[in-house]
Amino acid sequence: MSENLAPIIIIKKKVNHSGHHGGAWKVAYADFVTAMMALFIVLWLLNSSVQVRKAISAYFQDPSGTGSHSGSASTGTGETVSVSKDNMTELKDKLEQAMKKSPEFEKLKDYIQMSVTGEGLRVEMMESEKGIFFESGSGRPSEVGHELILRLGEELKKLPNDLMIEGYTDAKPFSKSGEYSNWELSTDRANAARKLMEANGLPHGRIVQVRGFADQSLRDKEHPEAACNRRISVIVRYKDAVEPEPAPIEKAAAQPSRHA
Repeated sequence: MSENLAPIIIIKKKVNHSGHHGGAWKVAYADFVTAMMALFIVLWLLNSSVQVRKAISAYFQDPSGTGSHSGSASTGTGETVSVSKDNMTELKDKLEQAMKKSPEFEKLKDYIQMSVTGEGLRVEMMESEKGIFFESGSGRPSEVGHELILRLGEELKKLPNDLMIEGYTDAKPFSKSGEYSNWELSTDRANAARKLMEANGLPHGRIVQVRGFADQSLRDKEHPEAACNRRISVIVRYKDAVEPEPAPIEKAAAQPSRHA
């Protein structure tokens, strides 16, 4: 009886679900993901600092980074990020990290001080009893001073801020002839730092003042001959600093002539 049963035939139909829509859903999904990414970028930008927004804006204005300030603190964009009172502390931390790259920094860290003042960021390089940054009685930087001044200038040339360099001495009378005094020494050391930074790429005109104070502005007034009084200071001025107006020159009143 089983021999007369007809064979059971199973027919399986292959259903192609994507046949009707094709790959359109993939395009729609990609558009959705792109829109969400753009939304998150916009939200991030709205919560970013002004400096970040300026840097991104500068990139789209000059993507090749060939603007007048290329290679600046905006990392190759055509616009620089200036240092103001709001972010001067960040610059201080950045400079400290750059100076630490010097193999001699650990030995010299007590002789390099950075502080945020009313003028801007002040970087002081103070001498020891044996001298560190300059040769004794000379405006010529030592090997260590040469390296640290270059390293400092390498970071400062990335900024658009004006710089000032000041030189100071102690109250000990200068041993050379009277034609060369502490006034000349303090000025020569500040000017030597300027020349070194500009020779290493700091734009001319960025340093707006080079001043020598001799022993008229002692760091340790109780010990006027202490080594810490011999120092140079590099000041990064706030970008929005106001130039002091020169004092008006008063003309002397004409004196009536007197006849005997």
